[in-house]
Amino acid sequence: MAAETSDLTKVDSAISGLSSSPVEEKKGHRRASSSAAGVYNINDLEKEGKELLVAKETQKLNWKLNTSPATLDDKEVLKKYLTTPPVKKIDLHFPLGLEVTARNLKGVTIKDALDAIHKQFKKKADDELELPVLAGFEWDKEESWTRLVVHQKKEGAPSGGSKKKKNKGETFDD
Repeated sequence: MAAETSDLTKVDSAISGLSSSPVEEKKGHRRASSSAAGVYNINDLEKEGKELLVAKETQKLNWKLNTSPATLDDKEVLKKYLTTPPVKKIDLHFPLGLEVTARNLKGVTIKDALDAIHKQFKKKADDELELPVLAGFEWDKEESWTRLVVHQKKEGAPSGGSKKKKNKGETFDD
């Protein structure tokens, strides 16, 4: 037992060497916001009365809400900002009442918006969705400055291009 206490005093001796004067506390360095220059808070834009422009590319995507945005052919479109000027976050409002928020401190891109939407619909089967395809976004400042209305449609345009039937006006006499 005596041997054990001597071992403890060796361990505790490290503590006894400390002075009783108060230790200077480090001031916590707060990390600066990691948002990029030129990216706005949407509430500030509303106060300033700056209008938003929504990227037109979203109307041509023909993207199904329950598929991953990574499946899109045009990957370059995903990198573009959803709005001009770019914002840190924006609410996406569906006509039936669902609202999702897309966020990115460096500016919300089309991919960020599609990811937020996909998260809500990824578990839904195609037949569960009445309007499964994204038709685009609309900014209606009269309704709400801080959100975009999501438009949907029944089906996307054919992706392979239209195939014309041959021999359309010909008749065969045999």
